[in-house]
Amino acid sequence: MINPIVKTIELEDGRTITLETGKLAKQADGSVMLRMGDTMMLATVCAAKDANPGVDFMPLQVEYKEKYASFGRFPGGFTRREGRASDYEILTCRLVDRALRPLFPDNYHAEVFVNIILYSADGKDMPDALAGLAASAALAVSDIPFNGPISEVRVGRINGEFVINPTFQQLEEADMDIMVAATYDNIMMVEGEMKEVSEAELLEAMKVAHEAIKIHCKAQMELAEMVGKTVKREYDHEVNDEELRKQVREACYDKVYDVAASGNANKHERHDAFMTIRDEFKAQFSEEELEEKGALIDRYYHDVEKEAMRRCILDEGKRLDGRQTTEIRSIWAEVDYLPGPHGSAIFTRGETQSLTSVTLGTKPDEKIVDDVLIHGKERFLLHYNFPPFSTGEAKPQRGIGRREIGHGNLAHRALKGMIPTDFPYVVRVVSDILESNGSSSMATVCAGTLALMDAGVQIKKPVSGIAMGLIKNVGEDKYAVLSDILGDEDHLGDMDFKVTGTKDGITATQMDIKVDGLSFEILERALNQAKDGRMHILGKITDTMPEPRSKMKDHAPRIETMIIPKEFIGAVIGPGGKIIQGMQEETKTVIAIEEINGTGRIEISGTNKECIDHAIRLIKGIVAVPEIGEIYTGKVRSVMPYGAFVEFLPGKDGLLHISEIDWTRLEHVEDAGIKEGDEIDVKLLDIDPKTGKFKLSRKVLLPRPERN
Repeated sequence: MINPIVKTIELEDGRTITLETGKLAKQADGSVMLRMGDTMMLATVCAAKDANPGVDFMPLQVEYKEKYASFGRFPGGFTRREGRASDYEILTCRLVDRALRPLFPDNYHAEVFVNIILYSADGKDMPDALAGLAASAALAVSDIPFNGPISEVRVGRINGEFVINPTFQQLEEADMDIMVAATYDNIMMVEGEMKEVSEAELLEAMKVAHEAIKIHCKAQMELAEMVGKTVKREYDHEVNDEELRKQVREACYDKVYDVAASGNANKHERHDAFMTIRDEFKAQFSEEELEEKGALIDRYYHDVEKEAMRRCILDEGKRLDGRQTTEIRSIWAEVDYLPGPHGSAIFTRGETQSLTSVTLGTKPDEKIVDDVLIHGKERFLLHYNFPPFSTGEAKPQRGIGRREIGHGNLAHRALKGMIPTDFPYVVRVVSDILESNGSSSMATVCAGTLALMDAGVQIKKPVSGIAMGLIKNVGEDKYAVLSDILGDEDHLGDMDFKVTGTKDGITATQMDIKVDGLSFEILERALNQAKDGRMHILGKITDTMPEPRSKMKDHAPRIETMIIPKEFIGAVIGPGGKIIQGMQEETKTVIAIEEINGTGRIEISGTNKECIDHAIRLIKGIVAVPEIGEIYTGKVRSVMPYGAFVEFLPGKDGLLHISEIDWTRLEHVEDAGIKEGDEIDVKLLDIDPKTGKFKLSRKVLLPRPERN
């Protein structure tokens, strides 16, 4: 029996987290089984001993997988086994990746694989909030170089109080749901959604999260000491030529600085100017020398470009495209550009452009979510596409990647709270990025707002979004917060901070920090500067379209909803769905019915009002309660020697006895001219209390002949 090493974290709410190592997956460089309640996940990390030739970046890959057995379930599909990662798993991977990646040493380029597997779940605690802690703990007990530890926590605000790692049930009542990652000293990543909160409230939530994370980090440091892994492996992945580095800087820096300070707003022209400087420097070397030194020159030149751009901003306040730090690029927008969709918009900010469409659907169009712990249906969908041509790249367009999933999720969270809760349509927003140079996800939010309004969706308020950047050199007090960052400013800068919101507050945010020592003071300034930018962009949106269209496009489907007593659901559906299918065929509509909160909710959709009204009449007939003394128009279903059976309400037949057809005595029903298929008016005389049979009369509705 193996005795594992265990570290327990006592939480303020009475829950505990245990980190166990030395028992499972011992051949991995590091492995930890995390347990909270009955939720258990195994995190492992393995790193190559050496870097692949020519690699000058951090080849990190994070995988998060939930086993269906963890919650006692079978996977769907024909194979009945776990398949490709779900969107939820991909988003969890991204949360962990973005927190870990900046903390590996800059010159560490060996492949690192982090695998997190959920093996047990209790359905109460949310495992995605624990994945970052598990991954970091696995790194902590390994000898892989890592400038951590880190942890991640979810912060929910419930009834005005901040709750760390709320349960699934608690989160349903929250008006703020953010995930925060941090080291013991610094915030590294923030992502989440809110119901129009203020900048100060978001900052306070981040501070609360950091205090909880410090406890997790301290526990990992102690666990590493218990395991004896405080000393990390030695590595030397970079071969440098300091003389060549000096040559590159001396020959190129001033030229690069001049290009950076020129204020050329054209991305491709600016890029070509930078590349010309590099190529001119390379021209002094022979092909043999470039084969040996070309990669080093490229790396050193990149460092020169980064330094020159950053100094230009910090020393002169000049950005690559000539803007001031708070200046937003020119914006133009247009709605109703595409005739086919139910709504469309173009939003262009500088060299970033989104063409977004909206499709309105009915209940069968709902997205079915069947993850391990999350089940249900989604009525608001947002899909984001980023084709290579948007950046001028000549390469094939493949399937949707993790980046598209993540950017689409951010825009989805920004907008979903603005869809009215009683909106009967399923909504699909599709953003195709046609040009990109900085924050296409924020362009998606803006274009999505316009396209929804163009479709006649009565959104609560318009939403805008902006991406903020930061330039701050280590050891310097001087820094610059940049509004509406370019792609190069994101790549060469220290922060990418996206904020979306209405005029009344923030609806979603995503922040990645690439530098240590970012204070809450800087974050507060960035948030306030982002608010000014958001309000400016929001003004451009409302200038284009002040409010949603009062009605939908003519070719949009029409939907009406009805609420019926629960006990009538079966009657509307009929045996084997016969009744509801028959109504759909007769009325040329789509009728969907479900039980919600003890009532039956019926959604009727069709191409025109007449079809929908017809279906409503049929349904009302089914759910109507027969009342003695009421007059109905019914259809003769069959004729018998003793009378006729008349369907006076859908699914309800009554006997019209031959003696109740006419005041005149009849020998045969046909003598009154009644035949199968006729529509006649009848009065409900009585309901047999034992059998429930209905007694009808036609003659009481006819004038009674006078006696001679």
